[in-house]
Amino acid sequence: MSENPLINHTNDDDSDSRDTDAADRNEGSVLPFLSKRGKTVPDVAPDEPATGEQEIDLPDEDPEAEGLIEGEAVDRPQVKYPTALAETMKAKDKARHSVIPAWLKSPEQRKQVARWAVRHYAAVTGFHAVRIPLYWAKLTAYAPYGLARWAGAAGRWVSDAESRPVRLAAVRAEDAAEYLRLARIRDGRVKLRGILASLASLVGLGATLAMWVLAPTWMLALAAVIVTTTFGWAGIPADRPLIESARVKFRNRKLTSDIVSRAFIAAGLTKPDQGVAFPRPIVPDGDGYRVTVDLPYGKTFAHALKAHESLASGIDVAPTQVFLDKDVTSARRVSMWVANQDPLAVPAGPSPLITAERVDFWKPFPWGRDERGNEVAVTMLWLSLLVGAVPRQGKTFSARTIALAAALDPYVRLIVFDGKASPDWRNFAKVAHRIGFGIVPKNGIDPVLHLINALTELKADVEDRYHRLSELPLHLCPEGKLTPELSRNKAMNMPLTMVVIDEVQEYLQHPEHGKTILDLLVYLARVAPAVGVSVMNSTQKPDDKACPSVLRDQHQARFALMVGSWQVSDVILGAGSYTEGLDASRLLRSHKGVGLLKGMSDESGIVRTYLANGRDAESILTRAAALREAEGTLSGDAIGQSAGNDAAADTLLDDIAAVLPRSQAKEWSEIVVDALANLNPERYGMWAALEGRAKADQLNNALKPYGIGTEQIGRRIDGKPVTRRGIVREHITAAITERNRKRPAA
Repeated sequence: MSENPLINHTNDDDSDSRDTDAADRNEGSVLPFLSKRGKTVPDVAPDEPATGEQEIDLPDEDPEAEGLIEGEAVDRPQVKYPTALAETMKAKDKARHSVIPAWLKSPEQRKQVARWAVRHYAAVTGFHAVRIPLYWAKLTAYAPYGLARWAGAAGRWVSDAESRPVRLAAVRAEDAAEYLRLARIRDGRVKLRGILASLASLVGLGATLAMWVLAPTWMLALAAVIVTTTFGWAGIPADRPLIESARVKFRNRKLTSDIVSRAFIAAGLTKPDQGVAFPRPIVPDGDGYRVTVDLPYGKTFAHALKAHESLASGIDVAPTQVFLDKDVTSARRVSMWVANQDPLAVPAGPSPLITAERVDFWKPFPWGRDERGNEVAVTMLWLSLLVGAVPRQGKTFSARTIALAAALDPYVRLIVFDGKASPDWRNFAKVAHRIGFGIVPKNGIDPVLHLINALTELKADVEDRYHRLSELPLHLCPEGKLTPELSRNKAMNMPLTMVVIDEVQEYLQHPEHGKTILDLLVYLARVAPAVGVSVMNSTQKPDDKACPSVLRDQHQARFALMVGSWQVSDVILGAGSYTEGLDASRLLRSHKGVGLLKGMSDESGIVRTYLANGRDAESILTRAAALREAEGTLSGDAIGQSAGNDAAADTLLDDIAAVLPRSQAKEWSEIVVDALANLNPERYGMWAALEGRAKADQLNNALKPYGIGTEQIGRRIDGKPVTRRGIVREHITAAITERNRKRPAA
């Protein structure tokens, strides 16, 4: 008889005897089954008790054996509740507070709280310890006053001074009998108290003389300290506390429903007989309180927003301590956070980028903190950002922090231009692919033309990316979108790119090239983010003349620091922002680096941006340059590489001479650009892609280094005179002759 391979036979006698008995009875044995915990289930027959356990090994090829993990529970069928009950249960589950505070569950947070407690109470103890001599000097100075107070109180007690008003009342009422009765009572009381006071004086004097003669010096000193401290404490003036406070006391108190109701009544949002409803209790939230109220029917969040300052006055705090949030569940529900102190005047602190080794720009990075101290992480992927503020409110530093994060990712290409030519952006020359400062030519470089060339180059790159991404297979480029792998593939040459233009109004208001720059920026802000090219413009003049709405409206994200009025705030943040409670004009001059952020996420809010000063920025950019050099991603102006090589640039005159017929003395610039594109599509194709006047501007900019300008050329088209800018062939020929003359002989 063959053995069953599923049975693990053992050598003990009990097992053999059981097998023999089972065989004699011609009974089949029941195999034990493996439970989910990997243990065998006892083999129990209906009519006899279990006598032991047997283990089996499931074969590897058994599909039911796969995935068996010790301790894994069997899936239970989900219980389905009625919809209304399920929603109620879900809401209650979400609203429940944690039994144990979150900071107690985190070892790191427990350590931080413990360190804070030690630091706090050590500071308080040290504060008072160094002032003990001062406290003792005050007690010594107050001791005579305390002795005089004690002596006066004792004299009034012995003389029964407290009954004097009653006796005087009897005199005024001319009630002789009552007065005599009160006088007898007073005489008896004064006699008894006088005897007690005399005995106490004799005993006290005797004890003092005995201690003076018999007590050791240390006991006399201790007695003097006790007596001086006692009389000194009694002599402390009511308006001069002895012990100074070790902490700054802010004007904060526990916020109650009575205070909140009073505020809404004072603001005219409800009446005393109406009040407001509290759908949720008032609870502490960070360094303040979270309040949710339901206004009377007919009142809305917009009414509360208009009464913002009145609400702050009713609560008796500054307007910058009250933050109103819209509740999407009801038009009359207002969520309000009341801070114990002005949170916007507290700096967010140094930027974490100062100590960061590198940044992954595909992921959100820390930019600042909100009004409650929570960290705010942002991302520049797939969007353009507009930053606006009045001067000296931290606009440049806030924008620069984002650019520093981009610099710490060696696979992000940076294009940086500063319209005011300040020192704030100079160090970006270490890492920027294209960079320029101001609008005045210097050292043979016109920064305005350099910006136009950089934006034109980038526009051609964006158009090329759209074509190439649409042609890639789906497994490499899902949905035709740029991925981290593609952006870091040097062979693809499609890195994340960030364009930063500070004081953009200086370029947009350029008398000759402002329109060209505007057209290029509008295109890039509208189209480029979808292929990994982000644009960040900052300005202190967001009006339609300095920064037209056609450009502002292309920015998906907005950041407004302090401005002069709510209308200007609406210009930066977008129309309707004021009605949503977003008004940057309410920020104060002391709120440096603080602004309202809108459009970067589903929620809008306040951001206190981190600070990285000039030295910090230099340190970060030095580290970023080393990263890029190690990764081999330094390019463009950072390594002295121009948009086109010198040999190619030097052929422009020859190319124009080749496409311009000898019989044609003058030609419109647009026609010349199209002819150049036919001659060399790779080099001049991006020029031909420009529209209208931009073509002429591009050719004019390219010819300026040769001292060649354009002039108005008139022709008749369909019998009508038409005048456009163009070039003269003689000027091209003269420039070629001069160039060849200056070339060294071969």
